[in-house]
Amino acid sequence: MRAYVTGMTPDDSTALEHRRRRLLFRATHRGTKECDLMIGGFVAARMTTLGHAEMDALEAVMELQDTDLTDWLTGRVPIPPEADSPMLREILAFVAGGGTHR
Repeated sequence: MRAYVTGMTPDDSTALEHRRRRLLFRATHRGTKECDLMIGGFVAARMTTLGHAEMDALEAVMELQDTDLTDWLTGRVPIPPEADSPMLREILAFVAGGGTHR
């Protein structure tokens, strides 16, 4: 599973891989089963392609409350402007698409 990006040392690649695994664990152990499935499914599908900037954006989304995320990602409540972000929209598209990734 280790991929070396141009300009990355083996240590950089190992750190990136470790961060991805930590993020996957956190995404699948959020506290509510619904968010574990939606956020965790997204992270699992995208794990090997996430770079540092995307992980930063994903971590910001994961700071939001599970109840809010569940409402927004299931379409029960529109995403409010103050919480809207490209990463949240990407997760929403993933969930709405039945868990298919780009």
